[in-house]
Amino acid sequence: MTLRILVTGASIAGPAAAYWLDRTGHDVTVLERTPEPRTGGQNIDVRGLARDVLERMDLLDAVRRAGTGEVGLRFVDEDGGTVSEFPAHAGGDGGDGPTAELEILRGDLAEILRDACGDGVTWWYGDHVVDLDDSGSAVTVTLAGGATHEFDVVVVAEGPRSRTRDLVMTGDRTPVLDRLGMYSAWLTVPRTDADDRWWRWLNVPGSRSVHLRPDNTGSTRAMLNVMTDETGLADLDPHDLRAELRERFADVGWETPRILAALDDADDLYVDDLTQVRCPTWSHGRVVLLGDAAWCITPIGGFGTSLALIGAYVLAAQLQRSSSPDEAFAAYESWLRPLVEESQDLPPGAPRVANPRSRAGVALFRTGTRLAASGPVRAVTSRLGSGSGSGSDEQRTLPELDAS
Repeated sequence: MTLRILVTGASIAGPAAAYWLDRTGHDVTVLERTPEPRTGGQNIDVRGLARDVLERMDLLDAVRRAGTGEVGLRFVDEDGGTVSEFPAHAGGDGGDGPTAELEILRGDLAEILRDACGDGVTWWYGDHVVDLDDSGSAVTVTLAGGATHEFDVVVVAEGPRSRTRDLVMTGDRTPVLDRLGMYSAWLTVPRTDADDRWWRWLNVPGSRSVHLRPDNTGSTRAMLNVMTDETGLADLDPHDLRAELRERFADVGWETPRILAALDDADDLYVDDLTQVRCPTWSHGRVVLLGDAAWCITPIGGFGTSLALIGAYVLAAQLQRSSSPDEAFAAYESWLRPLVEESQDLPPGAPRVANPRSRAGVALFRTGTRLAASGPVRAVTSRLGSGSGSGSDEQRTLPELDAS
Protein backbone atom coordinates (compact mmCIF):
# COMPACT_ATOMS: atom_id res chain seq x y z
CA MET A 1 0.00 0.00 0.00
CA THR A 2 1.08 3.55 -0.78
CA LEU A 3 -1.03 5.82 1.39
CA ARG A 4 -1.59 9.51 1.97
CA ILE A 5 -1.10 9.78 5.72
CA LEU A 6 -1.71 12.67 8.10
CA VAL A 7 0.14 12.53 11.43
CA THR A 8 -1.15 14.95 14.07
CA GLY A 9 1.40 15.96 16.71
CA ALA A 10 5.10 16.78 16.29
CA SER A 11 6.66 15.90 19.63
CA ILE A 12 8.25 12.42 19.70
CA ALA A 13 5.73 9.85 18.44
CA GLY A 14 4.67 12.00 15.46
CA PRO A 15 8.10 12.64 13.91
CA ALA A 16 9.17 9.06 14.61
CA ALA A 17 6.09 7.77 12.78
CA ALA A 18 6.67 10.23 9.93
CA TYR A 19 10.23 8.95 9.54
CA TRP A 20 9.23 5.30 9.20
CA LEU A 21 6.08 5.91 7.15
CA ASP A 22 8.06 8.00 4.68
CA ARG A 23 10.80 5.35 4.51
CA THR A 24 8.20 2.70 3.69
CA GLY A 25 6.86 4.63 0.72
CA HIS A 26 3.93 6.67 2.00
CA ASP A 27 3.06 10.32 1.36
CA VAL A 28 3.31 11.81 4.86
CA THR A 29 2.18 15.15 6.28
CA VAL A 30 2.69 16.14 9.94
CA LEU A 31 0.29 18.66 11.51
CA GLU A 32 1.29 20.55 14.68
CA ARG A 33 -0.91 22.94 16.64
CA THR A 34 1.94 25.26 17.68
CA PRO A 35 3.13 27.85 15.14
CA GLU A 36 6.68 26.47 15.10
CA PRO A 37 8.56 23.39 16.30
CA ARG A 38 8.55 22.90 20.05
CA THR A 39 12.07 23.32 21.43
CA GLY A 40 11.46 23.16 25.18
CA GLY A 41 10.91 20.24 27.46
CA GLN A 42 12.45 18.38 30.32
CA ASN A 43 14.63 15.30 30.72
CA ILE A 44 13.43 12.10 29.06
CA ASP A 45 15.20 8.85 28.25
CA VAL A 46 15.33 6.01 25.74
CA ARG A 47 15.42 2.41 26.94
CA GLY A 48 15.17 -1.21 25.87
CA LEU A 49 13.90 -1.92 22.35
CA ALA A 50 13.66 1.81 21.66
CA ARG A 51 17.45 1.86 21.48
CA ASP A 52 17.19 -0.71 18.69
CA VAL A 53 14.72 1.58 16.90
CA LEU A 54 17.16 4.50 17.12
CA GLU A 55 19.96 2.26 15.86
CA ARG A 56 17.85 1.27 12.82
CA MET A 57 17.31 4.99 12.21
CA ASP A 58 21.09 5.52 12.49
CA LEU A 59 20.40 8.06 15.25
CA LEU A 60 21.83 6.31 18.29
CA ASP A 61 25.09 8.26 18.23
CA ALA A 62 23.30 11.57 17.61
CA VAL A 63 21.07 11.02 20.65
CA ARG A 64 24.04 10.00 22.75
CA ARG A 65 25.96 13.14 21.75
CA ALA A 66 22.96 15.32 22.67
CA GLY A 67 22.68 13.72 26.13
CA THR A 68 22.28 15.70 29.32
CA GLY A 69 25.35 14.18 30.95
CA GLU A 70 23.39 12.95 33.96
CA VAL A 71 25.48 10.51 36.00
CA GLY A 72 22.81 9.05 38.27
CA LEU A 73 20.09 9.64 40.87
CA ARG A 74 20.94 11.00 44.32
CA PHE A 75 18.37 11.31 47.10
CA VAL A 76 19.15 14.25 49.37
CA ASP A 77 17.93 15.70 52.69
CA GLU A 78 16.82 19.25 53.49
CA ASP A 79 20.46 20.36 53.86
CA GLY A 80 21.49 18.85 50.54
CA GLY A 81 23.29 15.94 52.17
CA THR A 82 23.33 12.63 50.35
CA VAL A 83 20.82 10.07 51.60
CA SER A 84 21.52 7.45 48.92
CA GLU A 85 22.58 7.34 45.32
CA PHE A 86 22.14 5.21 42.22
CA PRO A 87 24.92 5.73 39.66
CA ALA A 88 23.88 5.43 36.03
CA HIS A 89 25.67 2.15 35.33
CA ALA A 90 25.22 0.45 38.69
CA GLY A 91 23.94 -3.12 38.85
CA GLY A 92 25.21 -4.18 35.43
CA ASP A 93 21.99 -3.00 33.80
CA GLY A 94 23.52 -1.15 30.88
CA GLY A 95 22.50 2.21 32.25
CA ASP A 96 18.78 1.49 32.49
CA GLY A 97 18.34 2.26 36.17
CA PRO A 98 16.83 5.59 37.28
CA THR A 99 19.26 7.32 34.91
CA ALA A 100 19.39 5.62 31.52
CA GLU A 101 22.31 5.47 29.12
CA LEU A 102 20.37 7.77 26.78
CA GLU A 103 19.16 10.80 28.80
CA ILE A 104 18.15 13.74 26.59
CA LEU A 105 15.93 16.82 26.63
CA ARG A 106 12.56 16.30 24.95
CA GLY A 107 13.09 19.22 22.58
CA ASP A 108 16.49 17.90 21.50
CA LEU A 109 15.14 14.44 20.69
CA ALA A 110 12.21 15.94 18.79
CA GLU A 111 14.60 18.05 16.72
CA ILE A 112 16.81 15.05 15.93
CA LEU A 113 13.77 13.08 14.77
CA ARG A 114 12.42 15.96 12.66
CA ASP A 115 15.78 16.52 10.97
CA ALA A 116 16.09 12.81 10.22
CA CYS A 117 12.82 12.89 8.25
CA GLY A 118 14.42 14.89 5.47
CA ASP A 119 12.53 16.46 2.57
CA GLY A 120 10.12 13.58 2.06
CA VAL A 121 7.81 14.71 4.88
CA THR A 122 5.55 17.79 4.71
CA TRP A 123 5.15 19.87 7.90
CA TRP A 124 2.12 22.03 8.69
CA TYR A 125 2.36 24.29 11.76
CA GLY A 126 -0.13 26.55 13.52
CA ASP A 127 -3.30 24.58 12.82
CA HIS A 128 -5.26 21.65 14.22
CA VAL A 129 -8.05 19.23 13.39
CA VAL A 130 -11.65 20.17 14.22
CA ASP A 131 -13.48 17.45 12.31
CA LEU A 132 -12.85 14.00 10.83
CA ASP A 133 -15.19 12.37 8.32
CA ASP A 134 -14.26 8.75 7.64
CA SER A 135 -16.04 7.46 4.53
CA GLY A 136 -14.50 4.02 4.81
CA SER A 137 -12.17 4.60 1.88
CA ALA A 138 -10.65 7.93 2.99
CA VAL A 139 -10.77 10.49 5.82
CA THR A 140 -11.76 14.09 5.13
CA VAL A 141 -9.95 16.31 7.61
CA THR A 142 -11.22 19.80 8.46
CA LEU A 143 -8.74 22.15 10.07
CA ALA A 144 -9.40 25.08 12.40
CA GLY A 145 -8.13 27.42 9.70
CA GLY A 146 -10.98 26.32 7.43
CA ALA A 147 -9.13 24.11 4.96
CA THR A 148 -10.21 20.53 4.22
CA HIS A 149 -7.96 17.73 3.03
CA GLU A 150 -8.40 14.06 2.19
CA PHE A 151 -6.10 11.34 3.52
CA ASP A 152 -6.12 7.57 3.41
CA VAL A 153 -5.06 7.28 7.07
CA VAL A 154 -4.86 9.63 10.05
CA VAL A 155 -2.36 8.88 12.84
CA VAL A 156 -3.19 10.75 16.05
CA ALA A 157 0.13 11.21 17.89
CA GLU A 158 -0.93 13.87 20.37
CA GLY A 159 -0.95 14.18 24.16
CA PRO A 160 -3.07 12.39 26.77
CA ARG A 161 -5.91 14.90 26.42
CA SER A 162 -5.96 14.76 22.62
CA ARG A 163 -8.93 16.56 21.10
CA THR A 164 -8.45 14.84 17.76
CA ARG A 165 -8.71 11.43 19.43
CA ASP A 166 -11.93 12.49 21.14
CA LEU A 167 -13.54 13.21 17.76
CA VAL A 168 -13.54 9.50 16.94
CA MET A 169 -13.09 7.58 20.19
CA THR A 170 -16.62 7.92 21.53
CA GLY A 171 -19.22 5.56 23.01
CA ASP A 172 -17.68 2.21 23.93
CA ARG A 173 -14.38 3.39 22.42
CA THR A 174 -14.08 6.31 24.89
CA PRO A 175 -10.73 6.22 26.71
CA VAL A 176 -10.48 6.04 30.49
CA LEU A 177 -8.40 8.88 31.95
CA ASP A 178 -6.92 7.55 35.18
CA ARG A 179 -5.66 10.41 37.37
CA LEU A 180 -2.76 9.47 39.66
CA GLY A 181 -3.53 12.29 42.11
CA MET A 182 -0.19 13.97 41.47
CA TYR A 183 0.78 17.28 39.88
CA SER A 184 4.21 17.92 38.40
CA ALA A 185 5.54 21.37 37.57
CA TRP A 186 8.58 21.64 35.29
CA LEU A 187 10.73 24.69 34.62
CA THR A 188 14.26 25.68 33.68
CA VAL A 189 16.30 27.59 36.28
CA PRO A 190 19.72 29.28 36.06
CA ARG A 191 22.62 26.98 36.84
CA THR A 192 24.66 27.69 39.98
CA ASP A 193 27.90 26.35 41.43
CA ALA A 194 25.84 24.06 43.65
CA ASP A 195 24.62 22.12 40.62
CA ASP A 196 26.38 19.00 39.43
CA ARG A 197 25.68 16.15 37.00
CA TRP A 198 23.44 14.22 39.39
CA TRP A 199 19.64 14.07 39.36
CA ARG A 200 18.93 15.25 42.92
CA TRP A 201 15.64 14.37 44.61
CA LEU A 202 14.33 15.74 47.92
CA ASN A 203 11.23 14.28 49.61
CA VAL A 204 9.43 16.29 52.29
CA PRO A 205 6.23 15.75 54.32
CA GLY A 206 2.97 16.65 52.66
CA SER A 207 3.56 14.27 49.74
CA ARG A 208 5.86 16.76 48.06
CA SER A 209 9.18 16.41 46.28
CA VAL A 210 11.72 18.72 44.65
CA HIS A 211 14.02 17.65 41.83
CA LEU A 212 17.01 19.21 40.05
CA ARG A 213 18.49 17.62 36.94
CA PRO A 214 21.37 18.62 34.67
CA ASP A 215 21.00 19.61 31.05
CA ASN A 216 23.42 20.22 28.21
CA THR A 217 22.58 23.91 27.69
CA GLY A 218 24.20 25.52 30.74
CA SER A 219 21.03 25.64 32.85
CA THR A 220 19.28 23.25 35.25
CA ARG A 221 15.88 21.57 34.96
CA ALA A 222 13.67 21.71 38.05
CA MET A 223 10.55 19.80 39.01
CA LEU A 224 8.08 20.33 41.87
CA ASN A 225 5.71 17.45 42.65
CA VAL A 226 2.73 17.37 44.96
CA MET A 227 0.10 14.71 45.58
CA THR A 228 -3.43 15.92 46.25
CA ASP A 229 -7.03 14.97 45.53
CA GLU A 230 -7.72 18.52 44.36
CA THR A 231 -8.49 19.08 40.71
CA GLY A 232 -7.92 22.06 38.45
CA LEU A 233 -4.46 23.14 39.56
CA ALA A 234 -3.06 22.66 36.07
CA ASP A 235 -5.78 24.93 34.67
CA LEU A 236 -4.90 27.99 36.75
CA ASP A 237 -3.81 31.12 34.92
CA PRO A 238 -0.03 31.76 35.02
CA HIS A 239 -0.18 34.31 37.85
CA ASP A 240 -2.32 32.14 40.11
CA LEU A 241 -0.31 29.04 39.27
CA ARG A 242 2.95 30.64 40.36
CA ALA A 243 1.31 31.89 43.57
CA GLU A 244 -0.03 28.40 44.27
CA LEU A 245 3.39 26.79 43.84
CA ARG A 246 5.00 29.37 46.11
CA GLU A 247 2.41 28.73 48.81
CA ARG A 248 2.66 24.95 48.64
CA PHE A 249 6.48 24.87 48.76
CA ALA A 250 7.18 27.95 50.93
CA ASP A 251 8.37 25.90 53.92
CA VAL A 252 10.67 23.55 51.98
CA GLY A 253 14.41 23.90 52.36
CA TRP A 254 17.42 22.90 50.26
CA GLU A 255 17.33 24.56 46.80
CA THR A 256 13.58 25.15 46.83
CA PRO A 257 13.69 28.94 47.51
CA ARG A 258 15.94 29.32 44.47
CA ILE A 259 13.43 27.45 42.30
CA LEU A 260 10.51 29.52 43.57
CA ALA A 261 12.48 32.71 42.94
CA ALA A 262 12.94 31.65 39.31
CA LEU A 263 9.22 31.12 38.66
CA ASP A 264 8.50 34.62 37.34
CA ASP A 265 11.29 34.47 34.76
CA ALA A 266 10.64 30.90 33.65
CA ASP A 267 9.02 31.05 30.20
CA ASP A 268 8.77 27.24 30.02
CA LEU A 269 6.79 26.58 33.22
CA TYR A 270 4.47 23.66 32.61
CA VAL A 271 2.19 21.88 35.08
CA ASP A 272 0.54 18.53 34.42
CA ASP A 273 -2.12 16.59 36.29
CA LEU A 274 -0.50 13.18 35.78
CA THR A 275 -3.04 10.94 34.07
CA GLN A 276 -2.74 7.53 32.47
CA VAL A 277 -4.76 6.91 29.30
CA ARG A 278 -6.38 3.53 28.79
CA CYS A 279 -8.15 3.12 25.45
CA PRO A 280 -10.38 0.09 24.74
CA THR A 281 -9.06 0.18 21.18
CA TRP A 282 -6.38 2.21 19.42
CA SER A 283 -8.11 2.52 16.06
CA HIS A 284 -11.45 3.17 14.45
CA GLY A 285 -11.85 2.96 10.71
CA ARG A 286 -8.91 4.71 9.11
CA VAL A 287 -7.86 6.62 12.25
CA VAL A 288 -5.24 5.14 14.57
CA LEU A 289 -3.78 6.34 17.87
CA LEU A 290 -0.09 6.44 18.75
CA GLY A 291 1.85 7.47 21.86
CA ASP A 292 0.29 9.34 24.77
CA ALA A 293 -3.02 9.77 22.96
CA ALA A 294 -3.39 6.00 23.06
CA TRP A 295 -1.62 4.87 26.21
CA CYS A 296 -0.06 7.66 28.29
CA ILE A 297 2.18 6.02 30.92
CA THR A 298 3.07 9.29 32.77
CA PRO A 299 6.62 10.01 33.96
CA ILE A 300 5.93 7.73 36.95
CA GLY A 301 5.95 4.77 34.54
CA GLY A 302 9.20 5.98 33.01
CA PHE A 303 8.86 4.25 29.62
CA GLY A 304 6.64 6.62 27.63
CA THR A 305 9.25 8.02 25.25
CA SER A 306 10.54 4.55 24.48
CA LEU A 307 7.03 3.28 23.79
CA ALA A 308 6.44 6.19 21.41
CA LEU A 309 9.52 5.22 19.40
CA ILE A 310 8.70 1.52 19.46
CA GLY A 311 5.05 2.14 18.57
CA ALA A 312 5.95 4.36 15.60
CA TYR A 313 8.21 1.64 14.19
CA VAL A 314 5.70 -1.18 14.77
CA LEU A 315 2.86 0.79 13.17
CA ALA A 316 4.90 1.42 10.02
CA ALA A 317 6.06 -2.20 9.90
CA GLN A 318 2.52 -3.55 10.15
CA LEU A 319 1.24 -1.15 7.49
CA GLN A 320 4.01 -2.37 5.19
CA ARG A 321 3.21 -6.05 5.63
CA SER A 322 -0.62 -5.81 5.66
CA SER A 323 -3.14 -5.65 2.85
CA SER A 324 -5.37 -3.01 4.48
CA PRO A 325 -5.22 -0.37 7.24
CA ASP A 326 -7.68 -2.41 9.34
CA GLU A 327 -5.43 -5.45 9.21
CA ALA A 328 -2.34 -3.34 9.99
CA PHE A 329 -3.95 -1.57 12.95
CA ALA A 330 -5.08 -4.85 14.47
CA ALA A 331 -1.58 -6.33 14.15
CA TYR A 332 0.01 -3.17 15.55
CA GLU A 333 -2.23 -3.24 18.62
CA SER A 334 -1.81 -6.98 19.12
CA TRP A 335 1.98 -6.67 19.10
CA LEU A 336 2.25 -3.57 21.29
CA ARG A 337 -0.61 -3.70 23.81
CA PRO A 338 0.97 -6.30 26.16
CA LEU A 339 4.06 -4.10 26.51
CA VAL A 340 1.94 -0.99 27.09
CA GLU A 341 -0.23 -2.66 29.72
CA GLU A 342 2.81 -3.93 31.59
CA SER A 343 4.33 -0.44 31.54
CA GLN A 344 1.12 1.08 32.89
CA ASP A 345 1.08 -1.42 35.74
CA LEU A 346 2.91 0.74 38.28
CA PRO A 347 4.66 -0.79 41.30
CA PRO A 348 2.40 -1.35 44.34
CA GLY A 349 1.70 1.95 46.10
CA ALA A 350 3.13 4.14 43.33
CA PRO A 351 3.29 7.07 43.28
CA ARG A 352 2.23 7.38 46.95
CA VAL A 353 5.08 5.29 48.33
CA ALA A 354 7.66 7.74 46.92
CA ASN A 355 5.70 10.76 48.15
CA PRO A 356 4.98 10.15 51.85
CA ARG A 357 2.60 12.40 53.79
CA SER A 358 4.30 12.36 57.19
CA ARG A 359 7.78 12.93 58.58
CA ALA A 360 7.83 9.31 59.68
CA GLY A 361 6.92 8.26 56.14
CA VAL A 362 9.71 10.39 54.67
CA ALA A 363 12.20 8.88 57.12
CA LEU A 364 11.04 5.38 56.21
CA PHE A 365 11.34 6.12 52.49
CA ARG A 366 14.87 7.42 52.95
CA THR A 367 15.81 4.29 54.86
CA GLY A 368 14.38 2.25 52.00
CA THR A 369 16.49 4.06 49.42
CA ARG A 370 19.62 3.49 51.51
CA LEU A 371 18.85 -0.23 51.60
CA ALA A 372 18.10 -0.27 47.87
CA ALA A 373 21.41 1.46 47.13
CA SER A 374 23.46 -0.99 49.19
CA GLY A 375 25.65 -3.48 47.37
CA PRO A 376 23.79 -6.72 48.16
CA VAL A 377 20.47 -5.54 46.76
CA ARG A 378 21.50 -2.92 44.21
CA ALA A 379 21.26 -5.33 41.28
CA VAL A 380 17.66 -6.11 42.20
CA THR A 381 16.59 -2.50 42.73
CA SER A 382 18.65 -0.80 40.01
CA ARG A 383 15.52 -0.37 37.88
CA LEU A 384 13.93 2.05 40.35
CA GLY A 385 12.22 4.62 38.17
CA SER A 386 13.23 2.92 34.92
CA GLY A 387 9.77 1.85 33.79
CA SER A 388 7.95 -1.46 34.04
CA GLY A 389 8.32 -2.34 30.39
CA SER A 390 12.00 -1.60 29.91
CA GLY A 391 13.08 -5.07 31.01
CA SER A 392 10.42 -7.27 29.49
CA ASP A 393 10.75 -5.76 26.03
CA GLU A 394 14.24 -7.23 25.83
CA GLN A 395 12.56 -10.63 25.41
CA ARG A 396 10.81 -9.42 22.23
CA THR A 397 11.99 -8.86 18.66
CA LEU A 398 10.90 -5.94 16.52
CA PRO A 399 8.93 -6.92 13.41
CA GLU A 400 10.91 -6.68 10.19
CA LEU A 401 10.58 -3.52 8.13
CA ASP A 402 12.03 -2.86 4.68
CA ALA A 403 13.02 0.83 4.60
CA SER A 404 14.08 2.51 1.39
